[in-house]
Amino acid sequence: MFTGIIESLGTVAAIEKQGSNVHFTITASFANELKVDQSVAHNGVCLTVTEVVDTTQYKVTAINETLQKTNLGDWKTGDAINLERCVKAGSFLDGHIVQGHVDQTATCIAKENKDGSWLFRFNYAANEQNLIVKKGSICINGVSLTVVDDLPGEFSVAIIPYTFEHTNFKTLQAGMKVNLEFDIIGKYVAKMMGSL
Repeated sequence: MFTGIIESLGTVAAIEKQGSNVHFTITASFANELKVDQSVAHNGVCLTVTEVVDTTQYKVTAINETLQKTNLGDWKTGDAINLERCVKAGSFLDGHIVQGHVDQTATCIAKENKDGSWLFRFNYAANEQNLIVKKGSICINGVSLTVVDDLPGEFSVAIIPYTFEHTNFKTLQAGMKVNLEFDIIGKYVAKMMGSL
């Protein structure tokens, strides 16, 4: 489980295709603390560490299912990636409950500088199970955020300067895809209501 509070920005150091799988080598400040089989969220996607290369790099593998449902297939060498290790039992839950299971991608349609903050707007494929509510939680590229506006198939979030500088939101532009994970509590409620 994760919280959506980004621990570090990593960098895609290498990409290797093998059949329908893709192996990513990631450069990260905490690589020397990782062990094989640990889970790390990469732009909100929970991936298993398959190899610790050295004190600065580790490897993860994305299967075809993951590549189809996320923006990992768009990654290029040198891209900045939002990283978060699993939450420890007894630690603060500063964001919200995030599983690292991306529901779908969305497309950034606008990025506005608000003189001290940034407003980002996104298009997504709305349905009755993927709920977004105004002032509710949403996870975008692994970042726990609060929804500003909720319109049919579109929503916005506001980014404070700290989040902008310490995540890959600073490189996000209109037309780029992001990973979305909808609030797990909302998904369970939607499923229960649909079965009544």
